[in-house]
Amino acid sequence: MSQFEGNIHDFGMDTISLAGPLQGKLDAIREAGFSQVMLLARDLVGHPQGWQAAVQEVKDSGLRVTGFQVLRDFEGLSGHLHEYKIDIAKSMLEMCSALGCGVMLACSSTSTHATGDTPALVRDLRKLAMLAIPLNIKIAYEALSWGRTINEFPQAWDIISQADMPNLGLGFDSFHMFASKTPLDEVEMLDPDKIFLVQLADFMWNEIKTVEERISTARTFRVFPGEGVHSEALAALVLKLHQLGYRGDYSFEVFNDDYQQMPLATVAQRARRAALWLGEDVLRRSVPLPNQIRLKTRQSH
Repeated sequence: MSQFEGNIHDFGMDTISLAGPLQGKLDAIREAGFSQVMLLARDLVGHPQGWQAAVQEVKDSGLRVTGFQVLRDFEGLSGHLHEYKIDIAKSMLEMCSALGCGVMLACSSTSTHATGDTPALVRDLRKLAMLAIPLNIKIAYEALSWGRTINEFPQAWDIISQADMPNLGLGFDSFHMFASKTPLDEVEMLDPDKIFLVQLADFMWNEIKTVEERISTARTFRVFPGEGVHSEALAALVLKLHQLGYRGDYSFEVFNDDYQQMPLATVAQRARRAALWLGEDVLRRSVPLPNQIRLKTRQSH
């Protein structure tokens, strides 16, 4: 397994791509050569023995938790709705902390009850970051491409910059960038140290004609990098982020109903192929196999 870790140590799978209980997902991800996993809150709260038992399974797996997701529709609310979301955020932060995970994902609001007033959005994200500081958790704020006010990553970056909190940064999702056709050059405005997570996925068509189709594709028919029609764009994005100085984690954010009907090991192998393609072909990493080194040494004698 070590020859894979040298190439794909910063790539991880999301449990959302796999069917079945948490333990089976963790086993499949580890056996495919990954060292990290992205978890959803429901991975924990849906565990038959309770969420603390799920945390223990994750710790026993030896996999590092890339991030914990996802807090939805947090910013821009007022009154009872705001207080309700504060409670939800505290609960999710507690679970994130118990996992020993340093990043929690929050995605831009789609709520019709949320204001689009920039100072309010900034204030709420600053408050969320403040809640996370005592737990040593970073908040990765992601622009959903169907977000009501914030729907492209440059807008999310603007809000993050105004909030100006050390533990508030960007959650970058390639699907939303491609779906909204945000130009690749916009990446150059980002500070690589404030990109807290990069989620990668491809999909099978160039044009998404409606918001409904965008949501449906995002939630049911993403594919792994290299399997869809955006391979060149995805490779260019990863290279651009690397040139910018990003050295953080990449997680495969692949919601796919078909993968939910396939054996876990089969899906995990598809993810490994994607990681090897990005690591070896796109980023051109090369890690010699230990056996080959020994063989050459013997031959030289």
